[in-house]
Amino acid sequence: MTRIRTRALPLLAAALLALLALTQTGGAPTARADSPAAAEADSPATEADSPAAGAGSPTTAADSAVVAGTFTNPIVTQNGADPTIIRYAGYYYHLGTTWASHWEMRRSPTLGGLKTAAPTTIYSETVASRCCNFWAPELHRLNGPNGLRWYLTYSAGVSANIDHQHVHVLESAGNNPLGPYTYKGQVDPYGDNRWMIDSSYLSMPDGRLYLLYSFWEGGTQNLYAVRMSNPWTPTGGAVRIASPTYSWEKVGSGVNEGPTILQHGGRTFLTFSASHCDTPDYKLGLMELTGSDPLAAGAWKKFANPVFQRNDANGVYGPGHNFFFPSPDGKEVWMAYHANSKATDGCSGTRTTRAQKVNWNADGTPNFGAPVSTSTALAEPSGTPAAAVR
Repeated sequence: MTRIRTRALPLLAAALLALLALTQTGGAPTARADSPAAAEADSPATEADSPAAGAGSPTTAADSAVVAGTFTNPIVTQNGADPTIIRYAGYYYHLGTTWASHWEMRRSPTLGGLKTAAPTTIYSETVASRCCNFWAPELHRLNGPNGLRWYLTYSAGVSANIDHQHVHVLESAGNNPLGPYTYKGQVDPYGDNRWMIDSSYLSMPDGRLYLLYSFWEGGTQNLYAVRMSNPWTPTGGAVRIASPTYSWEKVGSGVNEGPTILQHGGRTFLTFSASHCDTPDYKLGLMELTGSDPLAAGAWKKFANPVFQRNDANGVYGPGHNFFFPSPDGKEVWMAYHANSKATDGCSGTRTTRAQKVNWNADGTPNFGAPVSTSTALAEPSGTPAAAVR
């Protein structure tokens, strides 16, 4: 990471002018309510965050005026697959697939700082039916029966093989993403203990909560949604919302998995991973909710082309299984994803966590660009405090 050098007098003058402006206007400008990072930018850490991002501490005008440092991908190399990154109370928190019986979390005030952040074990499991093969964690701050809590939803199963993976949910004791956590239950909409993976939450503006996940049916791996009465209890039947239909979704085998939500400009988008993860052609597709009922027939429109895929020129293969998070000032949306640096690495532990900024097309749809090389220097997200860069 590049060390920042500033000139003290211009910075002090900028800070004083910013402070005067805040005094005259009564505070910092309020982020748009439909921004995925609205709560991050100007809400206390005790308020609810967007389902597409974490919440965090406010950034002052003086901090925002400082150009932050740079970093390069990858940002996490150990347990870097299927990443989740949130921003909360001035820190980034990272989780990834461990393949083990526990969850590890890394914390850093800067995105690039996750490279050297020491992992902390936040939960360990000993019950045999759900002890092992911990995959695909997602961390969301939701209003549950005990008030605002962090809910960690993930896939796990038995030690013998991966044929008995199911979706589980943990709940934090308070507002600290590091926990402690308690086990709340297995999500089993069918009541028959069937294989399910890659769970994620969709929270609608009126408070309705849904769980999205992936499941094999009819020879393909599809996406499903179910209404939730609380973060771990389904209510009603599950509905299939997507299946692999295009050729780019069927490399290796027909797969739609890893759904996650991006809400922006009053619209709800869903990204998902397509094709088999063992191929370099694992990639991201995009869907959009066209009505107000995520379970209604035809409610999800799938875009005809992939939106993020291998970049041989940059040496990036199999980019997928992503998650969205805000910049410290709420002005940018960023995407965490995993990828390989060799075309032959497949679904192995070589997958590393990477991150880059999301841009927006003129029609309001997200533009993810191409995955950058590991030698490309990226600026820290907008509003990164100068004090955090070292």
